[in-house]
Amino acid sequence: MNISPVLQGLFAGLAPWLQGCPARPDTRWLAQQITDAALGTRSGQRLVLQPPRADGLGYEERIWRTGQVETRPDNWHDFFNGLVWLAYPRAKAALNARHMACHTPGQRGAARDAMTHLDECGILVASSDPELLELIRGFQWKRLFWEERARLPRHLAFHVFGHATFESLLKPHRGLTAKAVLYQVPRDWHDLSLSARRADLDRRLAADIDAGCYCRPRDLQPLPLLGIPGLVAENAGAAYYDDAWQFRSGRRDRPAPAGV
Repeated sequence: MNISPVLQGLFAGLAPWLQGCPARPDTRWLAQQITDAALGTRSGQRLVLQPPRADGLGYEERIWRTGQVETRPDNWHDFFNGLVWLAYPRAKAALNARHMACHTPGQRGAARDAMTHLDECGILVASSDPELLELIRGFQWKRLFWEERARLPRHLAFHVFGHATFESLLKPHRGLTAKAVLYQVPRDWHDLSLSARRADLDRRLAADIDAGCYCRPRDLQPLPLLGIPGLVAENAGAAYYDDAWQFRSGRRDRPAPAGV
């Protein structure tokens, strides 16, 4: 699979599998990787890929009860989902368990919506500089991506988690936004091997999910991906970050209804 050099950093978490990945989403190849890794669910089921079927089970319930991950052939969205299972098996299993713990027939609920946002569009941001994380929380995009540009490679790492985001990055578009989880890490964390960093993030995210974090979609931090230095040629100039539609100033909580 050919990934543009400018995108390779965001795809780094999948690097061990992308090196031998076919040019098209090959479900048989992916299924073999899943089998070789002997992945499993929290319910004790061995993970396998399965074409869509009308068996009356919901997507997450099917994984929990049978270990079968619905995977459409020749489909990048589902293919990346399988790759994320390989890269972050603890977090993916924790997500599935959280879905089932929050499952109420006929209802979704804010917690399950948050888990879906994380699963589809999540990105894990690790920084040894707490000031950079505060700039993200404060929606200070121009300061982060432009004024602090030189500091980012050493102190800030972006690890895409959401499989829909991986698919979107094949053809990045203006406004592409991920839902971030922010982690402060020790200064020497960035010196660890890629596999060690990925495993650490996998453990951290799984622990957060188990602890009941991210109860609402808005608990996840929006991150405009095209602001990351070098991701697109256009962001090589300061004026790029004046696009207020793409680099929004933040969210405002809605006032509580009268009487609440």
